[in-house]
Amino acid sequence: MPTPHGSEMIVRQDSPANLEFPFHTLSERLTPSGQFYVRSHFPVPELNAADWCLQVGGLIERPLRLTLADLQAMTPRTVTVTLECAGNSRSFLTPKVEGVAWELGAVSTAQWTGVPLRAVLERAGLQAGAREAVLCGADRGCLHEPARTPGIIAYERSVPLGKAQDDVLLAYAMNGEALTPQHGFPLRAIVPGWYGMASVKWLTEIHVTQTPFQGFFQTLDYSYWDQSGPLSPQMTPLSVMQVKAQIARPAIDEYVAAGQPYDITGAAWTGEADIVRVEVSTDGGLTWAEAELTDPPETHVWRRWHYLWQTPGTPGKVTLLARATDSAGHTQPSGHEPGRGKYMITFPLPITVTLE
Repeated sequence: MPTPHGSEMIVRQDSPANLEFPFHTLSERLTPSGQFYVRSHFPVPELNAADWCLQVGGLIERPLRLTLADLQAMTPRTVTVTLECAGNSRSFLTPKVEGVAWELGAVSTAQWTGVPLRAVLERAGLQAGAREAVLCGADRGCLHEPARTPGIIAYERSVPLGKAQDDVLLAYAMNGEALTPQHGFPLRAIVPGWYGMASVKWLTEIHVTQTPFQGFFQTLDYSYWDQSGPLSPQMTPLSVMQVKAQIARPAIDEYVAAGQPYDITGAAWTGEADIVRVEVSTDGGLTWAEAELTDPPETHVWRRWHYLWQTPGTPGKVTLLARATDSAGHTQPSGHEPGRGKYMITFPLPITVTLE
């Protein structure tokens, strides 16, 4: 059962495992590997390093078959990246929607070590007309809700070659240690700045295509209605994370002493920019005050923040909110955009506490 006031992981689903980082325990910039949120669509595949290989095919000059040792022999790269599930904070939506009922903790930050996807594609050689790299995981199964899969399928997502050749990492280590089975052993993708569904775990194949990938998790799931163009809304795959701030402490439904100072803390993140401002409201959004950012700006990594609140002397319930602005000028919207459906929940989340 969910344990919102314990330090252990919060279980949102037993099988397959979907586990939430207890966000109220946020203290360090890096999330311990054992508390990093877990998103699974199918059971964890049983893989071992001795038999595993990564195959690279499609619109390339030289098909590759790379072992884990081959990848580890290439020049490594280590990056720090915040990953957020596209459905994080889904439990705050009204009315309720289908999907894993994430609260605050389907987001975490880790240090990842591996090989740039660019280096693997350069070794394979791209043919003219190459457009996307499809990342194929070993996890597979059959879904019935909210959309039915055409039988058993693998988890697959694609990234445009521009992004693939920029900063996508093929990671074999997390926080200085080998990946655990739940986090994608022996190899997973890390797509900085994009929602977590793009960072495919248990990678077994990379397939380069000349046409947009139209797989289940690219179109029927992990997509939204883009209403920004002059025409009718178009179904579009999810990609870049949107700007967002979350309150870690006080926790949801926490009891706080009335008439005393309280240090409200949290973190904020965005996709392809830097967090430059966080504001806090202690009166349900009527007024806002600027919080202090405690981490230096670093693209693709959350910034922790805090705000010293002098709590009212009168006991009762209070609603706290936080909102962020990034260096591209984006600020969190006041409400959830209907076209986003059950994803990209970025409006300021109401954290209700009780003064006593």
